[in-house]
Amino acid sequence: MSRYAVAKPYALPASLDRLAGPTTGPVVLPRHLDWGPPYTYDLTDPADLVLMYERVIREAQSSADLHDHLDRATLLRIWPELFLPRELRTLWQARFPELGPRAAAA
Repeated sequence: MSRYAVAKPYALPASLDRLAGPTTGPVVLPRHLDWGPPYTYDLTDPADLVLMYERVIREAQSSADLHDHLDRATLLRIWPELFLPRELRTLWQARFPELGPRAAAA
């Protein structure tokens, strides 16, 4: 278990219904979310989509970051595929039961 993942404060949205980010096209994330080399995510590429969602969820500094870059329907669809720290996944699933393992199996 990573001590950083346990100690890091994670942002959560108040409601998944407020997630209204892009669902198509190219996306360049702001530097505070994607601090590596500049990269354009192609949301039609499943690998790029998953990578972008992982980065936004892990690095969001506020709920506004989540609202601006994530889409509710897309998040629900790809949630099981996301590679996230256990602590972060637990926080999200505790607040949003529709992301839990039972919801994914339904």
